[in-house]
Amino acid sequence: MRNRTTVTEFSLLGIPETEGLEKALLCLFSMLYACALLGNGLILTAVFSSPRLHTPMYFFLGNLSIFDLGFSSTTVPKMLSYLSGQSRGISFQGCVAQLFFYHCLGCTECFLYTVMAYDRFVAICFPLRYTVIMNHKVCSVLATGTWMGGCVHAVILTSLTFQLPYCGHSEVDYYFCDIPAVLPLACEDTSLAQRVGFTNVGLLSLICFSLILVSYIHIGISISKIRSTEGRQRAFSTCSAHITAIACAYGPVIIIYLQPSPSPLLGAIVQILNNLVTPTVNPLIYSLRNKDVKSALRNIFHRGNLTLETK
Repeated sequence: MRNRTTVTEFSLLGIPETEGLEKALLCLFSMLYACALLGNGLILTAVFSSPRLHTPMYFFLGNLSIFDLGFSSTTVPKMLSYLSGQSRGISFQGCVAQLFFYHCLGCTECFLYTVMAYDRFVAICFPLRYTVIMNHKVCSVLATGTWMGGCVHAVILTSLTFQLPYCGHSEVDYYFCDIPAVLPLACEDTSLAQRVGFTNVGLLSLICFSLILVSYIHIGISISKIRSTEGRQRAFSTCSAHITAIACAYGPVIIIYLQPSPSPLLGAIVQILNNLVTPTVNPLIYSLRNKDVKSALRNIFHRGNLTLETK
């Protein structure tokens, strides 16, 4: 048998076809990342500090903000680091951690949007029983289940990917460690990991999207039965933010998977939309048209101004 040198560090080649644009991308992505951190931090603060927002809908919104903070922080800091001219190297353990948290949080996102759709389904289709069905215990179990499900999903994919030996070639042709970019570097047959990974991710996304679609079909039927225009508008307004967020999350993915042979650049753009743009936009989606969230944010800024004036 020939000697093999085990890989201890990978090198990230970055975003395809963007040579010479590092400084412009660094400025753009830095601003988006700062906005994502600030926006989701404010949403979390509003949900925790305002008693009016201690309801199931805002409880799951707080979970979504935690997800957005974690999801963007999984890949963006390293990307900003090498865009600024620092080393593109990432340790083997760092690559494992990046892949694990990326898929853990990605799976959690699918589950969380599904649970939020179920919450809206109960609120609109069974309004009189809403507080009984979506009680504190049920919400806690659903939230815990989303995060635990994401962890189990990521453990399976990460173990399948990194149980393979990696030797010799260590350049990851992407801007972060993802399964399609890492598996070609393995020294043994990767067909099993590819099949399981594609089936797991694809089937999970399809099931979650189908459940969301079924929930909103029932919601649409219930809204159509409301006689007053004001009542229909009020019912629809409680779902519009969630529908917009789902479109931002699933839209780019659906577009790229419909392409017969998507280019690496298009794939990277879709990933950046999911990793950075969506976490930046979500706080705006849930705050601009939500009176309760805007009121809570105004109270936070008002208390901050009073504190500064007192000092």
